[in-house]
Amino acid sequence: MREQLLLFCNWSTLGVCSALKLPQISAVLAARSARGISLPSLLLELAGFLVFLRYQCYYEYPLLTYLEYPILIAQDVLLLLCVFHFNGNVKGAAPYLAAFVASWFVLPLQKWIIDLAMNLSTFISTASKFAQLQYLWKTRDSGAVSALTWSLASYTCATRIITTLMTTSDLTILVRFVLMLALNLWVTATVLRYRKTVVKAE
Repeated sequence: MREQLLLFCNWSTLGVCSALKLPQISAVLAARSARGISLPSLLLELAGFLVFLRYQCYYEYPLLTYLEYPILIAQDVLLLLCVFHFNGNVKGAAPYLAAFVASWFVLPLQKWIIDLAMNLSTFISTASKFAQLQYLWKTRDSGAVSALTWSLASYTCATRIITTLMTTSDLTILVRFVLMLALNLWVTATVLRYRKTVVKAE
């Protein structure tokens, strides 16, 4: 039963993450606008994903416990390019992408660097959610933000809490997923709240 639960959580997380950002990317492309999406939030999220993936690789944790992160990073990069495109400055993404590539090679140079980066990545990922929340509170408009994407992200955090408890029991990772679950649910609720407000106003 334990192994079946673990397999279900791992594979369902991977399946959900394979399409996690697609509703958001689709919404941006359909609207031909990045309205409602916080660029700082997206950049911080991408940084958090990158550090988390590097940390898991460095400590050689089971592949199925983090296999979704390369997929999430690829989708975030695509979304980032869409945001820069609709903001009229695709070349503006180049310095950020170069910094992310460079950090991939710098992070594992010393154990203390990767450990510090992992602890900071929880703070960075938390900051990314608050950046999105702040943007929504400020504009009071969810625009092209996909509630489905944020609710799917909540599901993957919940499953990763289960898989972490059943495999590595890494407290740093566990704390990260608990915080991310709470904040993803908060963002989802905020997106839905401002969507209803807009609908009523119309």
